[in-house]
Amino acid sequence: MSYQVLARRYRPATFQGLEGQEHVLQALVNALNQNRLHHAYLFTGTRGVGKTTIARILAKCLNCEGGVTATPCGTCSSCVAIAEGRSVDLLEVDAASRTGVDDMRELLDNVQYMPTSSRFKVYLIDEVHMLSKSSFNAMLKTLEEPPEHVKFLFATTDPKKLPITVLSRCLQMNLKNLSPEQIVRYLVEVLAKESITYEDEALWKLGRAADGSMRDALSLTDQAISYGDNAVTDESVTSMLGNADQQEVFGLVDALAARDADRALSLIAGMAVFAPDFAGLLDDLLSVLHRVAIAQLAPDAIDNSQGDMELVQAVARMMSQEDVQLLYQIGINGRRDLPYAPDDRGGFEMTLLRMIAFTPLEESDEAAGGPSGDTDSPVGAILSSLRSTGAEAVKSATAQSPVAAAEDSVGPAAAAPAQEVPAADSDLANAPREEGNKAPAPIVVPREQAQPSRAESVDIAGKSWADILGGLKLTGVTHTLAANCSIGTLEQDGIKLILNERHASLWNKTHEGRIARALKDLTGREMKISIEIGLIEEETPAQLDRREKDEAQARAVEVMQNDEVVRTLIERFDGTLDQSSITPIRSGHQP
Repeated sequence: MSYQVLARRYRPATFQGLEGQEHVLQALVNALNQNRLHHAYLFTGTRGVGKTTIARILAKCLNCEGGVTATPCGTCSSCVAIAEGRSVDLLEVDAASRTGVDDMRELLDNVQYMPTSSRFKVYLIDEVHMLSKSSFNAMLKTLEEPPEHVKFLFATTDPKKLPITVLSRCLQMNLKNLSPEQIVRYLVEVLAKESITYEDEALWKLGRAADGSMRDALSLTDQAISYGDNAVTDESVTSMLGNADQQEVFGLVDALAARDADRALSLIAGMAVFAPDFAGLLDDLLSVLHRVAIAQLAPDAIDNSQGDMELVQAVARMMSQEDVQLLYQIGINGRRDLPYAPDDRGGFEMTLLRMIAFTPLEESDEAAGGPSGDTDSPVGAILSSLRSTGAEAVKSATAQSPVAAAEDSVGPAAAAPAQEVPAADSDLANAPREEGNKAPAPIVVPREQAQPSRAESVDIAGKSWADILGGLKLTGVTHTLAANCSIGTLEQDGIKLILNERHASLWNKTHEGRIARALKDLTGREMKISIEIGLIEEETPAQLDRREKDEAQARAVEVMQNDEVVRTLIERFDGTLDQSSITPIRSGHQP
């Protein structure tokens, strides 16, 4: 027997076997169960999302010998004939090859006759938008008032080309693109039935490459099985697709974070061995930046549809929102200019170099006279969200609230700007301030542990990992990884760190070397670093910093709520306090 491709062999035969499209299936199942059936259905969506498959299943539901049902038996003569494509009462028409008005008239001539052996005569017209204007006109009357025994099922990838007169006579069902997560879930089931070994990362690459189409995903899987000699491996899929490994894309993001042009070019050189599609690689980079921006501005909207949620969240924590937007804009311009570059690799490299060259230094570092960059990852494009925002935080806080609240402050806070008061309430503005109306003094919370100077050698014995980390010159993913560690053992010649298993995806051998170099700069001696993944019961520096931020925010909100001036303004103008606009002023860098 000849081989049947996966896309045909695993085409669902029931609604329950479909992956995705729950919104369409719910409407159809309810209509079938309640016998509220429309005479014409229009299924729209891109290629390979299930339009024709759903139409064929619906035909089974209508003509099953057991009665109209949402769960056809699949064994009666009608169901079997439809499944095998030989039902005389299911007329499948490819509109792309029968576009003329004569073809349509010939098709509709038999509408008046009763079905041969089934309950309904079903017309399934695929790519219906390809019909000519005359063909549409010829079918309008029949489509509006068909005989009771006729049902029309239309499928199209371009509903905009259908006349409004046709659209208004159909019940339209819009099918969505399938997410990589849905595709991967289905591929796991298929490969298990085929007894094919696979690697998870390989399936995610196939899911992303399918671009929302299950048929494309199954076709690519067929190709991957052949390419990988009956196995779907990450290496073979990467080579087959000619795209970059997801970890390599995040490696580029890390290099941008460190403003490390040498590392970025080295990574590109390694990728070039596999002759990747550099335009597609830039698209992958932009996709990561897009998801990072979502994670920063709408955290609840981010999902694991790309299999990289933990990495995206880690990058979102270490990058400023402004820098993400800047890098994305530079990448979009680079994508537009790529065809004009002498070669794709050169254009891609110039885009990344432009990202590094045109990202401004952090204002607070320059103002403080601090170092312009770290040996590991220079201060610039991407900053850890765990670090303070310095002068920008002061500007933001004073612009948003009339009273400044400070956390970890060792000096006076910036004064709040004067607030305009309407003329009718000038007595409030001109009245001498009473003791109870004075603006509260800033909250001063002295640091329990001052950060060690980076210019002198420091003894780290007896110190917590949070104290040690505060003195290390780390940024980017390395800082994020280190902040989610705790000390396993601390010895004279080195430290064994335990990385929280929830952040295992951040681990890379190169981070051990970076932390070791930073420790040498801090202590003045060689230090060995080893990182193991495990369960951490104590509070990590990242958890400590998050808790301190939450506590500082709560204190700042409490100060605002209890301030007499704020309360007077709220009562006088019937106002409300927007707690989300309250920003604690923070000075000094966080660990």
